[in-house]
Amino acid sequence: MIWNEAVECADRETMRALQLKKLKETVKYEYENVKHYRDKMDAVGVKPEDIKTLEDIQKLPFTTKEDLAANYPTGMFAAPMEKIIRIHASSGTTGKPKVAGYTQSDLDMWGEAVARGLTMAGQDANSVLHVAYGYGLFTGGLGAHIGGEHINATVIPMSSGNTKKQVTFMQDLGSTALCCTPSYALTITEEIKRQGIKPEDLKLTAGIFGAEPWTQAMRDEIEEGLGIRAHDIYGLTEIIGPGVACSCEENAGMHIQEDFFYPEIVDPDTLEVLPDGKDGELVFTTLGKEGMPMIRYRTRDICHLIREKCACGRTTVRMSRVFGRTDDMLIIRGVNVFPSQIETVIGTFKELTINYKIVVGRVHDRDTFELHVELAEGLDIDDIAFMEDLRDRINHALRDMLGIGCKIKFLNAGTLPRSEGKAKRVEDTRNFAE
Repeated sequence: MIWNEAVECADRETMRALQLKKLKETVKYEYENVKHYRDKMDAVGVKPEDIKTLEDIQKLPFTTKEDLAANYPTGMFAAPMEKIIRIHASSGTTGKPKVAGYTQSDLDMWGEAVARGLTMAGQDANSVLHVAYGYGLFTGGLGAHIGGEHINATVIPMSSGNTKKQVTFMQDLGSTALCCTPSYALTITEEIKRQGIKPEDLKLTAGIFGAEPWTQAMRDEIEEGLGIRAHDIYGLTEIIGPGVACSCEENAGMHIQEDFFYPEIVDPDTLEVLPDGKDGELVFTTLGKEGMPMIRYRTRDICHLIREKCACGRTTVRMSRVFGRTDDMLIIRGVNVFPSQIETVIGTFKELTINYKIVVGRVHDRDTFELHVELAEGLDIDDIAFMEDLRDRINHALRDMLGIGCKIKFLNAGTLPRSEGKAKRVEDTRNFAE
């Protein structure tokens, strides 16, 4: 089953014509309504009327997370605030979030994009969608929710946490699809097993999982434990949220909703556009978005594009699994974490030196997150009461900044190695290519 066959199975000539029309409109709209874009385009000598072919997109300047930070909070909005009816946000490098504004048209677009992904996962108006992504500024919960409503499914807005209640509702309400992070899906899987519930006792048929990288071994365990077919969903707040791309039953890459989001792969060093099949940095231009359109936004995600028609019948371009990132951002338990955010927190504690190390790993397919910090000279590491109080205060500050806490390990001053060049602050032993 295909949600929007006219678009998802369009021939390449038809799709390119639609993309070009929308690209011209988007560039003109941005130039007229966002000073940042107008200044950047003027700086490179490009006007909206210079965009005559899709290839002309390469004349346009890139947009980066630094641009969003410099224009915080609403400087990148193209629509006036009276037309912005929803705000979402994700973490940023300096502690200030990346804020996105949505008009009603944007929410309709988002619902349509997610609806296509849910349909790829076999869901329809008879489905019961169990949404265990977090609700709030994070786009996961409300993104899956709006897609479920778009296909007229029954949506259960569970949010995350309270796993026993999650399982109870799955049983009692007959949930057919689970939407959450892969790591939380694994937690639910283990709770079901602990309660002695067999997969066949549930009505689940599919999982729509995203917001963090995951391994094939983790996928296999979830599929076996829940008796489902697991699907990947990709998105980011700056573009719209989940639903930018989703995998179909073939599981051969994620179909990009390319009538809404124009993809490019560029060399992260030279910024040269790379051919299909070549790994590079994923870049998106939104087509038809009103609240906060993005032109050539550098996602920092490394993957490649697949142009061949999929066996499912869809002709939309697919993106591979994300292999890594070009910046220092870590995705831990579905949360974007920048070392600079942690350094900001550490700098507020006079009891610590500025030297630290972030240690990220994986145990039983779950992210582990440790922070090694040094005590300032003269402090007694054996003072248990003092250490516990300091640990609580640091963790509280980290949760305020990141949204998650971590295990804190205290070291004596001078313990961590010093660097004469760029300090190595992160040790990440996870391997998502398995």
